[in-house]
Amino acid sequence: MNNISCELMTAYIGLGSNLETPVAQINSARIAITQIEGVQELAFSSLYHSLPMGPQDQPDYVNAVMAISTSLEPLELLSSLQAIENAQGRVRIGERWGARTLDLDILLYGNAELDFPDLKVPHVGIAERSFVLYPLQEIAPDLWIPGKAALADLVSQCPLDGLRRLD
Repeated sequence: MNNISCELMTAYIGLGSNLETPVAQINSARIAITQIEGVQELAFSSLYHSLPMGPQDQPDYVNAVMAISTSLEPLELLSSLQAIENAQGRVRIGERWGARTLDLDILLYGNAELDFPDLKVPHVGIAERSFVLYPLQEIAPDLWIPGKAALADLVSQCPLDGLRRLD
């Protein structure tokens, strides 16, 4: 299903950073996202400390999830998020799950299930990632993940794996 009517849509964005002052990177990204035309913040989770996925010879991550209301099409939103990543020093060198100044992922876009070459929604790893599920549950506890399950059910099956909330 790739035909999306672009009225106001609720979307959820995963934010992550493990380079160049991660908390500041996340906070700057939050502000930049709210400055995208056609985007309004609805909710923002606490910040969470998480262990890296993939290569372990990198710093731990800081993660959060942001709920937005947007009039942008999914690929327009993706393009805007990638521009923010680039502006904050994101370098794509082809290493999957490598260290990065900023990672912004569209986790959910309404109830849509999207399969574009550059964008899969719900996000491919959403059901297994504690650093996504727990912050998402904090801001949208009754959420249903399209094509998957109730968020609460996914959280109950997902170990913390070193995840902890920052105060």
